[in-house]
Amino acid sequence: MEKENTFDPDLVHEIFKLVWKRKAAERGKNELSENIDNEVGASSSKRIRPTFANANALKLSSELLRVFVAEAIQRAATIAEAEGSVKIEATHLERILPQLLLDF
Repeated sequence: MEKENTFDPDLVHEIFKLVWKRKAAERGKNELSENIDNEVGASSSKRIRPTFANANALKLSSELLRVFVAEAIQRAATIAEAEGSVKIEATHLERILPQLLLDF
């Protein structure tokens, strides 16, 4: 059985870390504005724990991303073929995305 190409788990991990960093910055801004409105130190009991992902979760996320992209390409190709085009364009992706997101 030949292994299909998939996304690199290290790349997926870096993307996750970037998102986690942005979310933490957002939470920090929100907590700062809440502390101004509320008593000082009211939310200081919240513990901030680092976010991480184990290797199996990264492999699974990479595989899910591969399946999602493959399905999007296949559906967009079907639309393009129905329109008589040999090339997938952005409009084909725009047409399949709503149902694709609902299916996943």
